[in-house]
Amino acid sequence: MNAPFDGAHTDDLLGYLAASPSPYHAVAVAAQRLEKAGFRQVEETAPWDGKSGGRYVLRGGALIAWYVPENATPASPFRIVGAHTDSPNLRVKPVPDTGRFGWKQLAVEIYGGTLLNTWLDRDLGLSGRLVLRGGETALVAVDRPLLRVPQLAIHLDRQVNDGLKLDRQQHMTPLWGIGRPREGELIEFLAAEAGLPAAEVVGFDLMAHSVEPPAYLGKDRELLAGPRLDNLVSVHAGVAALAAASARRELPCVPVLAAFDHEENGSTSDTGAESPLLGNVLRRSVLARGGGWEEEARALAASCCLSSDTGHAVHPNYPERHDPDHRPMAGGGPILKVNVNQRYATDGAGRGLFAEACERAGVPWQVFVSNNAVPCGTTIGPLTAARHGIRTVDVGIPILSMHSARELCGARDPFLLAQAMAAFLTPAA
Repeated sequence: MNAPFDGAHTDDLLGYLAASPSPYHAVAVAAQRLEKAGFRQVEETAPWDGKSGGRYVLRGGALIAWYVPENATPASPFRIVGAHTDSPNLRVKPVPDTGRFGWKQLAVEIYGGTLLNTWLDRDLGLSGRLVLRGGETALVAVDRPLLRVPQLAIHLDRQVNDGLKLDRQQHMTPLWGIGRPREGELIEFLAAEAGLPAAEVVGFDLMAHSVEPPAYLGKDRELLAGPRLDNLVSVHAGVAALAAASARRELPCVPVLAAFDHEENGSTSDTGAESPLLGNVLRRSVLARGGGWEEEARALAASCCLSSDTGHAVHPNYPERHDPDHRPMAGGGPILKVNVNQRYATDGAGRGLFAEACERAGVPWQVFVSNNAVPCGTTIGPLTAARHGIRTVDVGIPILSMHSARELCGARDPFLLAQAMAAFLTPAA
């Protein structure tokens, strides 16, 4: 298939990755893009109306956005693209200022299934949010070399190349200066960076990120290397797809983007896929359009979800770790993710939904299934299907170095994913 390709989409993705070092930044930038497409923010504590148009809700590192077409009824089904905003990383502990032997260090906790060795000897910044008196929050991002987790020299560990072993508590504490640690120094520094009085900061959610910018890679720039591809590539594609769907005055459905936080540690939070956040938004949308329980039940029964998260491209150095008959390639288009034990929610009917969307978009697609001898990961798809009773299909793009501080994908796959999402959100009547 001669698939379409727009390099501007991938160029834009580079900018989005660089501007989104934390989930809080990721949803803030996504909201700005939706605002340009005509969407407006609504507060969860305010009454909602059922008028046509685009709306979104922000809660912490999560965003739910939806577009009500002019011909929508209270029982119109939803077409949902699901994704997550968080990535494995190093997160700052409540008492951050530490150190010894003349080094200033920051205490961190390991978030998610991090590839620890990829954070060694790498220039790191800090990002996240500061919580102020009164409950307001302020984003902060120090996007320059600030931290470093130094690896032990080979002279002091001659067997390191035969198997690196890292103690999460002892070996992953980054340094950021020389001298004695001083309580409150980090918050004073970050408050100044954000232009705030340090005394106003009463809480924080902070994390390290690599300051090396995302970039094209390879002789012909066929590859993209960057941080947080898992899973901001899906959030970025979902925003583009929803914005494109909102250009249609009439649709046979209500398109939705659900970008959750905390997928990497199980989705159990008030902003994760296990929370009632999405269900509340869908229900209130039905009620605002004059519906009740009957219309909500009918809408959900006819709804479907495309759960998008990255999957594994075949690794040329470790082919034995992949299923011999399912080896997705970078540049080959998005992947359909299948696991009969419901680690992914895809079934035969869901496969048909995805295939139809890709066909209408002119997008090639591939299938991923795990090697039977290798445990299969999971994502928000099964949680969404079980919690809301919505047919759900798990998809994504194939990448290498998943959960590394810097991952790798085919440069055209993000655009192909966005095209498939746009077709899914705008089905034929």
